[in-house]
Amino acid sequence: MKCRILVFLILSHLLIACQPEKKQPDFEELPISAQTISMLGDTLKTDIQGIPERYLIRIDSLSKLAYQEDRMVDHMIWEARKTAYAGDYRQTVELFTDAINEFPNEPRLYRHRGHRYITLRAFDLAINDFQRAAKLFEGQSDITEEDGLPNVQNIPLSTLQTNTWYHLGLAHYLKGEYGQANLAYENGLQVSDNTDMRVAFLYWKYMTLRKLGRDAEAGALLDQVSPEMELIENTSYHELLMVFKGVFTPDEIITEENSELDNATLGYGLGFWHHINGREERAKEIWQGVYEAGNWAAFGYIASEAELARD
Repeated sequence: MKCRILVFLILSHLLIACQPEKKQPDFEELPISAQTISMLGDTLKTDIQGIPERYLIRIDSLSKLAYQEDRMVDHMIWEARKTAYAGDYRQTVELFTDAINEFPNEPRLYRHRGHRYITLRAFDLAINDFQRAAKLFEGQSDITEEDGLPNVQNIPLSTLQTNTWYHLGLAHYLKGEYGQANLAYENGLQVSDNTDMRVAFLYWKYMTLRKLGRDAEAGALLDQVSPEMELIENTSYHELLMVFKGVFTPDEIITEENSELDNATLGYGLGFWHHINGREERAKEIWQGVYEAGNWAAFGYIASEAELARD
């Protein structure tokens, strides 16, 4: 496992060195009312709001407890995450940067800041943070990451390492760097210990392999998923894998109960399904619909935006 991650980091650095430097969005130059610039050139704004009271009470209690127990890194993480849940991603990045200046060898801080760099479309900065996190936790035991907004069973499913590899893969995927994305997803599968996380990695890895033209390998991944799998939160990814496998139809997974996040996730995935089956215009139509819906912090939205920006 250690050798595989080391190889990933070496290959990743070599591949990045061959890529032309891409300009990051100048979100720091934007007025306070704006957050960042989309890949299509639109200014992305958010109404900074309070988060639901039941979540605020939970997060504040976790933050306060960490402070009382002198776990300052945990306290700083919860305060920054609370700011992100309210929609102020630029301020969130600043809070994580302040924490990193105080605790420069704490991998969790880089992992969390990298996540919000993705939200702000600063993919190169995100990749740097995730690679830094991976170097710092190399050889260490994994750490469960508690959810700020718990799932229905209140069972945390992700860890520092799975979140780092997942988001690193996503940042590369959004940039069209599919070889690096595939390496990250493979590392993520190696450290996943529950069905939900495996399904998440299989979903993105399948699409990555299709992007690379490695269709047989992608198809083999679908042998690992079935309709009977029991999941807690990654049901949209599972349903999309069932569409890719030909078990479900698109009409079976679109319901009125889907949340905005579900709709962005399902929209990108169904657009991708049309894309790989040669229905390019239909794919673009769906991705455009996701973009116009405006849930711009969702990964399905950002992926749809990236597809439209490639034209």
